[in-house]
Amino acid sequence: MRGKRTAAFAFMALAFFAFCCARSHAQAALLMEEPYGFFGTINPTGHDAIYFERICAQTPVMLRRCEPGELGAVIARYQGIDGYDWVAIPLVPYLYSVESTADIPAHVNHDSVTLMRKRYHEAHLLTLGENLAPGNMFHTGWTQLLGAAYERRIYAFRFDTTPAQDDALIALMNSGKNRSHFQLLYNNCADFARVVFNMYFPRTFRRSILPDAGMTTPKQIAYKLVHYARKHPEMQLTVIEIPQVPGYRRMSHANKCIAESLTTTVYAVPIVLLNPYLAAGLFVDYLAHGHFRLVPRHAQILGPDNLPALLTAPALAAQNPGSEGTQVPSAAASGSAETQSAKTAKSGLLEMKATHE
Repeated sequence: MRGKRTAAFAFMALAFFAFCCARSHAQAALLMEEPYGFFGTINPTGHDAIYFERICAQTPVMLRRCEPGELGAVIARYQGIDGYDWVAIPLVPYLYSVESTADIPAHVNHDSVTLMRKRYHEAHLLTLGENLAPGNMFHTGWTQLLGAAYERRIYAFRFDTTPAQDDALIALMNSGKNRSHFQLLYNNCADFARVVFNMYFPRTFRRSILPDAGMTTPKQIAYKLVHYARKHPEMQLTVIEIPQVPGYRRMSHANKCIAESLTTTVYAVPIVLLNPYLAAGLFVDYLAHGHFRLVPRHAQILGPDNLPALLTAPALAAQNPGSEGTQVPSAAASGSAETQSAKTAKSGLLEMKATHE
């Protein structure tokens, strides 16, 4: 009887510690957002943002640990936000311009999106500057921070993070100079994701000569995340599609790398006329280095009704059968995440300072 009780106690203890260890991890996701509109036609690379389940926005430019029940925040680099380099917005407003999932509409129009954005801006974003412009076709503004799912389709590449990694990022972002030096070619939103991800996966994300001419694009960041995942099966990557809510504007279109942008759009015509050899080289570069599948054929669809479940639930292989082998490890898989996070935070801070000073 004593042996059975001891065995039962040991089993319960193991189950308890397994549950605690499982909950010590939280979700994060690269949000690869499709290009749209006039600017998306001339620059079809799209936008990158990063979602964190454990990190929330104390203000749009100050981070903190999330409280129970909060869904985390989306952090990204923007241009035209009163000189700030990055801004953090809670997940639901970032995607849908409302504060509760119960208020997310299934169909919108221009007036309804404008009203939702205006209400949230007046309630929460005036600290960014009361005279901050909303933006238009030629100049960006605060509207780019809200309702991303009305503008475009988004793909979330979800993976696990540890408390030490997220705390290191919070400390880094809060202590650094949040001062914009945005530059479209070499200091854009994808460069921001590259620096942040190198804190979580050291020395993994670098600029690519091929097929992006030394620039950083959202598609390349996603590719490197997937490529890294295939080599490290310790932590599973889940790819989730966030559909564009219909009604506000025309549907967005696929993200492209630089070589693909120059050979599969209207840019190809003048390049062929000016230098057909260059055009052929760019096309070969695209086929050799830029033509790769990132999204599985049967990616999960994330809607308002399953928003918390899909973005915050533990990753399971059965959730995303179309992406077998597409897995991402946590930096803690080797057992050294607690100490490695501090080191990578320092290296990330040095790179951020070098980038922005």
